[in-house]
Amino acid sequence: MNKDFLKAGHPPTLLAAFLYFDLAFMVWVILGPLGVQIAADLGLDHAQKGLMVAIPVLAGAILRIFMGVLVDHLKPKMAGAIGQVIVIAALAFAWQFGIHSFEQTLVLGVFLGVAGASFAVALPLASRWYPPQHQGTALGIAGAGNSGTALAALIAPGLAAAYGWTNVFGLALIPLVLVFVFYLVVAKDAPECPPAKPLAEYFKVLKDKDAWWFMFFYAVTFGGFVGLASSLTIYFNTQYGLDAKMAGYFTAACVFAGSMVRPIGGAVADRIGGIKSLSVMYVLAALFLGIVSVGLPAAWMALMVFVAAMLALGMGNGAVFQLVPQRFRKEIGVMTGLVGMAGGVGGFYLASSLGYAKQATGSYQSGFLIFAALALAALVGLTAVKTRWRTTWGAAHLTSAKI
Repeated sequence: MNKDFLKAGHPPTLLAAFLYFDLAFMVWVILGPLGVQIAADLGLDHAQKGLMVAIPVLAGAILRIFMGVLVDHLKPKMAGAIGQVIVIAALAFAWQFGIHSFEQTLVLGVFLGVAGASFAVALPLASRWYPPQHQGTALGIAGAGNSGTALAALIAPGLAAAYGWTNVFGLALIPLVLVFVFYLVVAKDAPECPPAKPLAEYFKVLKDKDAWWFMFFYAVTFGGFVGLASSLTIYFNTQYGLDAKMAGYFTAACVFAGSMVRPIGGAVADRIGGIKSLSVMYVLAALFLGIVSVGLPAAWMALMVFVAAMLALGMGNGAVFQLVPQRFRKEIGVMTGLVGMAGGVGGFYLASSLGYAKQATGSYQSGFLIFAALALAALVGLTAVKTRWRTTWGAAHLTSAKI
């Protein structure tokens, strides 16, 4: 952290954005780490377990677009405050009245999706304070809130074992309310907020085929990351009979690996070019998902392979976002929303498909293999557009960045 970075923007807002994002991501995926205990109490089958952990991911994906619109019209601080109030209210309700059926877990999941949409608030709240040369660092710090998904896996199953899973919703309110108060006191909107974007702009960008490519590429990298983050606690419990707490620790290790290397992935892409680094990540992700699909004999082996897969997916996330601003510099707000939404849709697909695969075939194998095939399809797509990208918007005379 150099001195001019600390002088450049507004560190208190950056800290508030990070804390808000971190805790929002923690509760966004909380049904995953609690899934073993919830499923046991409500008698859920494999497909229902998969859907229960997948719904918040899908809701978060769709709501990102709405949050982006709110940010444009109300400014980031207000949009974030509204999001936090909705999530706090939903958790308080679940804690006080309990969750008694599969349908109720899905309703709670939709409300938790609001927390997943915090991505669309925390990043502009932080980034608008910083000049271009510090954007990467600022977004890296705010975006490190991804690690909240690891917090949930580390803490939630143990608390559920000690106090019951319904009370975990109540316990989660303590840090959420504290951060909400801190956020209200210290976060400030940057003096220059760009003008509001009409919804038509979202549709305009979608006419560009490159937008669809980026959405597909991120659906695989972030979809793989968040789909596994939501599913692995249940996977380790079902496949290897680990108790909820141990399964949570295993999951946290995988998630932590994936979220910590995201900024490294961006830096590597800056150095060798986003296309090259992303191509390598797709090959590795497909390879490791293929290995894990055979059902390795011991839980620690699966852990090793999942960590490797998450490292590849996490670095892939960073690489995608090295490329997006080069191609869509003017439309970056709209593109962040659309690409982020696609990532969530990919995560919904992976998490729900693992449950359905187990239900239909008695094994998770087909779920993993289809997702590995998607990673290879992304590689094929990337190879197909590579030359066009490098000779048009990514050409050396047009940009100083490596593409």
